[in-house]
Amino acid sequence: MNLSQYLDKEGIKLESEIITKLELFASLLNEWNQIHNLTGAKNIDAIYANIVDSLYPLTFIEKPKTLLDVGTGAGFPGLVLAIALPDTKVVLAEPLKKRVSFLKYAAINLNLQNVKVEAKRVEQVEYDAFDLITSRAVTNTKLLLDLTKEISNSLTEYLFYKGSRVFDEIEDVQHQLTYDIVQKSQRNYLYIKS
Repeated sequence: MNLSQYLDKEGIKLESEIITKLELFASLLNEWNQIHNLTGAKNIDAIYANIVDSLYPLTFIEKPKTLLDVGTGAGFPGLVLAIALPDTKVVLAEPLKKRVSFLKYAAINLNLQNVKVEAKRVEQVEYDAFDLITSRAVTNTKLLLDLTKEISNSLTEYLFYKGSRVFDEIEDVQHQLTYDIVQKSQRNYLYIKS
């Protein structure tokens, strides 16, 4: 299957030039991954599955003007969202040097004017409050909220890509939050609203 077919199957509608950029990203990542082991996605189909996982929340979230992705890794979900949301200013926080090198290379290669890569841990990132803060497989929900409190405000929304532990994690913080958990296959998308 090509990427368009994967996206269609999930009801994700994107313009053809964005799909072309996503395919180029997949190809760059596949190439770099052979040498630098950036992600567990070891072939194009696995990378496409991660792209679809990253983009699926576009079917239910508000499109942000600014976005911070915590611990972007090989680009999931932050760089993928940056490609799909060219009008959103995206900051990718990633402390590991080889991943930072790849993210910068990909952003230049794909001509992503809306991306800034910060080679640091999220607690060292200094910006005004973001509209949306995302994270996939970094740490638990309470710690993510604590680590980002200096770069968020009452209007900031959060989108955390979680597994089955999300239900335990949300118990620690649910009394102070308005949230939805959108379930899809093995993924739980925790969407915390302002």
